[in-house]
Amino acid sequence: MFDFFDNITTINDTTVVLRLSLAVILGGAIGLERGRAGRPAGLRTHILVCLGSTLAIMTNQYAFQEFNIGDPTRMAAQVISGIGFLGAGTIIVTGRHQVKGLTTAAGLWATACMGLAIGIGFYKAAIFSCILIAFTTIVLHRLDNFMLSKSKILDIYIEFGNSASITTILDAIKAYSIQIDSIEIVKPSYVSGATIAAIMTLHLKEKKMRLDVVAKICSLEGVEFAEEI
Repeated sequence: MFDFFDNITTINDTTVVLRLSLAVILGGAIGLERGRAGRPAGLRTHILVCLGSTLAIMTNQYAFQEFNIGDPTRMAAQVISGIGFLGAGTIIVTGRHQVKGLTTAAGLWATACMGLAIGIGFYKAAIFSCILIAFTTIVLHRLDNFMLSKSKILDIYIEFGNSASITTILDAIKAYSIQIDSIEIVKPSYVSGATIAAIMTLHLKEKKMRLDVVAKICSLEGVEFAEEI
């Protein structure tokens, strides 16, 4: 028994299978949630990132252990910095200046680090980090949405019609006890008849239902389209 635990920290046939299998299981556990949420980097991407990171540091450890050459942490440093290109590919800025994919990119980076822990034999940290990453992406995501629903700050995208008087519409919005903190004029993205669009940050003086506020703005004359962003 003690020989087994002594041997799982070195590179051998048992640890090769154990570490790569653990990388697939833990990486897949993180990617499964992202895939179900419809994110671009899902089950297979997270498994491959974790598996690749594990293999990279195992190869580094093998070279150091068998041939006594190289720095056992060098490839790990390259993985941590190199995974950024994959994470950057999941981050997009929409036509409404929304930034999406940050959580997925951060999850990929964390999964890569988890793979490094598996590959070097730091099993306890890898398993516990998998639990924490899953907790962050699943449980805290719901908490984040709940807190957002209670926030008095509302970012909204609005498209105006040809005959719309923007000043009149802004006055109507203010009449709902809503303070307009900022306005950014952008090009319309949806309605073909819209000539101008705006991204507004609104401050609600009361804890109103956010959907009700958006619905009231949509009903204003001259507003062709409106949605929370």
